[in-house]
Amino acid sequence: MKKTLIFALAAVLLVTGCDFVRTVAGRPTSAQLDEIRKERMAAEEARHQARLDSMARAEKAMAETLAAREAQLLDSLTQAKGTVLNPSKLGGLYTTKLESKYYIVVGAFRTRSYAERKLTQCNQAGYTATIISFRNGLLAVAICPSDNLEETLKTLKKLRGTEVCPQDGWILMNI
Repeated sequence: MKKTLIFALAAVLLVTGCDFVRTVAGRPTSAQLDEIRKERMAAEEARHQARLDSMARAEKAMAETLAAREAQLLDSLTQAKGTVLNPSKLGGLYTTKLESKYYIVVGAFRTRSYAERKLTQCNQAGYTATIISFRNGLLAVAICPSDNLEETLKTLKKLRGTEVCPQDGWILMNI
């Protein structure tokens, strides 16, 4: 009788499998464990997506803040009767490769000898000057290369009206 009971129990275990033992022991079945894993994965994916969304919102807010700050600087430059010019409005750059984003233009000439004379004057005054060639034939003498518009604006305000920079000096935006 004991052998029959053991044989019957073994047969039941083989037919029903581990889920039967887990149910008898009060543990979750494999289907319930799979459901728990899926819920945890979905929760982890939701947390990850929330982090990605938060980072995207922060990046967008930073971009908007930077754009607003640049617009504010350009507005303050306009109020100070300054000019910011994109080279494409002058037909684009010809051969000059510019390393910085902003330059203060202290003179624009059609004759190369005049541009070189202004370049020499700027170099003698202690500024690093360069001649920028445009496709329309214009030669601009530029000083104070910078990647910071606010810094360039302050420098332009300080230099305006000096022997190096005339009142109508302007900022070239190399985009």
